[in-house]
Amino acid sequence: MALGLEWGFEFLAQSILPWQQITRSLLGAGLRQLLEIGPIEEGSKLAGVLLLLVGLRKWQPRSPSSSTILLYTITVALGFTAEENLFYLFNGVASIFDRTIGVAVHAWFSAPWGYVLGLTLNRRHTLGLFFKRDWAELLIAWLNAVACHALVNTLSIAWRYDPPIQLLSYSLFPFFLWMAWRLNNLLRRSQNQPLPTLISGTTRPERYWQSGLVLFALLLGGNAIFGWFLLGRSVSSVSWAQLIATPDLLQFALSRFALNLIPAAIAWFIYRYLRRRGDRPQP
Repeated sequence: MALGLEWGFEFLAQSILPWQQITRSLLGAGLRQLLEIGPIEEGSKLAGVLLLLVGLRKWQPRSPSSSTILLYTITVALGFTAEENLFYLFNGVASIFDRTIGVAVHAWFSAPWGYVLGLTLNRRHTLGLFFKRDWAELLIAWLNAVACHALVNTLSIAWRYDPPIQLLSYSLFPFFLWMAWRLNNLLRRSQNQPLPTLISGTTRPERYWQSGLVLFALLLGGNAIFGWFLLGRSVSSVSWAQLIATPDLLQFALSRFALNLIPAAIAWFIYRYLRRRGDRPQP
């Protein structure tokens, strides 16, 4: 359904504007993601979750809990990812290794509106009409997912352009790390579990300092993962026997792995430092 809607949007946009020429630039590609890809794919997943909830009413008359609805959202998003990956692989658009990094991304995108939908339905105990405030909360969360979807897809193609636009690609994996952290917090909130505190300063300078440390840890940790991803992609075509039998290649792989381990360890140290600060009883 999403693919058909995207084809229809492309045909309509091209009949009105020089759409293909507009989307050749990074700004045009980002506009396409924001107006077409993000709304259609997030709307398809939202429709899938609602259809799932309506279908389950036959066997589960009582409205599920907010955490269950969030898990339904993650399930539908992972199913969407599976179909998307099969489409890419069968058409030879991307390799298996390249698609593995996107397995959890759709779940990260949809988590905000899945969380709000769970709270709303659990609060109303019905799948009927929402109140005006409920619609506003769900719309804001859905737009948040659309914006994150568009931003990730835009950053993922930034490396195709000339410098300094290529540098934008280095913010992709830190953003992945933040979205994974956000999903973890939403799961905790839906189950009424306490959230880990990273910014616990009582004064404005302390909070600014801790916020800067969080951003620095995301940059270090995300780009360490990015480095491992690039290393894995570069050696994915080499078998383990060839890797071991080629000393230079093995030395290159081990050195790159160890090099990325340094910023990852610093990011983990910053995270544990902030967690210990946040777990201390406040005076």
